[in-house]
Amino acid sequence: MVYFLAMFHRTSFGVAGLEAAERFGVGAAALGTFTVLQIGVYALMQVPTGVLVDRFGPRATLIAALVFLGAGQMLIAVADEYWQGLLARGILGVGDALTFISVLRIAASHFPARRYTLVAALTGALGFVGNLAATMPLTLALAGPGWMPTFLAAGLATVSYILVVHFAVRQAPHDKDAKSQRVPARHLGRQVTGAWRVPGTRLAFWVHFTTAFGPGTLSLMWGMPYLVSGQGYTETEASGLLMVLVFGSMIGGPAVGAYIGRRPEMRMPLVITYLSGSLIWWTLMLAWPGQVPLVLLVPALVWLALGGPASMIGFALARDYNPLSRVGTATGVVNVGGFTATAIAMLVVGALLELTGDQFRIALLAVVVLLLFGSWRMTVWYRRARAVVLQAQERGEAVPVQLRRRPWDVPDREMSTAGRRLVRS
Repeated sequence: MVYFLAMFHRTSFGVAGLEAAERFGVGAAALGTFTVLQIGVYALMQVPTGVLVDRFGPRATLIAALVFLGAGQMLIAVADEYWQGLLARGILGVGDALTFISVLRIAASHFPARRYTLVAALTGALGFVGNLAATMPLTLALAGPGWMPTFLAAGLATVSYILVVHFAVRQAPHDKDAKSQRVPARHLGRQVTGAWRVPGTRLAFWVHFTTAFGPGTLSLMWGMPYLVSGQGYTETEASGLLMVLVFGSMIGGPAVGAYIGRRPEMRMPLVITYLSGSLIWWTLMLAWPGQVPLVLLVPALVWLALGGPASMIGFALARDYNPLSRVGTATGVVNVGGFTATAIAMLVVGALLELTGDQFRIALLAVVVLLLFGSWRMTVWYRRARAVVLQAQERGEAVPVQLRRRPWDVPDREMSTAGRRLVRS
């Protein structure tokens, strides 16, 4: 429910865009700064959030998240200057950043590895319900009670939920007062470097980087301009098409999570399949002469919507390759990937639109380039992570069941000289 609230607050400003432009007296470029600022704050806060979760526990971090979310929304309610609005969205970004990693850390304590991806996917689906709550209901509230009562009520409701988290959330199963295994302050830097040095964490980072940014770039900023200005659809039609991204993620997330829970060895093949299909769909959309027909556009958006569920595989990999005491930090490192890629894509696409005079075919090539770059880096670390696992199995060391050798893996004795050298390094 805290993640539901975080997603509600994250997307609420998109619905209030016209009212915000009038209230703060700014244009479209300045309004876009609100989104980039929040995404940037979110990305920058991921590693510190993971460290805080491992140091103070996920429940305390969730309570801090609610404080920031409520305070940011109440500041939005009373803000009438542009800088005040930016400050409020920055505070909201901090609260948003503190939420998801805390939820995943609790899930890692309560659920076995085979169910972890499903729980993460269900959490993501509930977050999209918060996204939906920030559309029509919020629009009606802004048209009725108005700006200040709507955002003030949302902020107060968020802060009041602190009591529920404090008394109801258990950091570990079967023990109401269980405390997280806290990491000493002097070891916090070692936590980050230790997580980053693990090849599986690097692999998870690039999985999240490559899968999450495509649908994020469309849903957060450039989807509506592309469909309206670039493709000639009406705003109503474009809104309906963008809802495909929301519902595709809501339905696809639990489905992918359940499948991966039963077949953990299929995680990376699924990621590779998704990325290959995404490259094909992006190529078709950008190369199609004239308006892309709905019979092609709808399946493309459905496929791209699966990027959110596919990115959850990165969190599962971070959990498998790191000890539980470092899962929060590793998850934070991984979560930086997708949001960094999204921020880069949004900024580069905007710059190319300025340079080319709103030529979306050229501007959105930045998405394809970033997709190819991320796929290359993911492939490199996939090979290295698998090499480490194979070597551990050859030595007879314990390996989580989801990482054990598959029939198609190459034994160490059959590796090339370069492969053995890679394992030793």
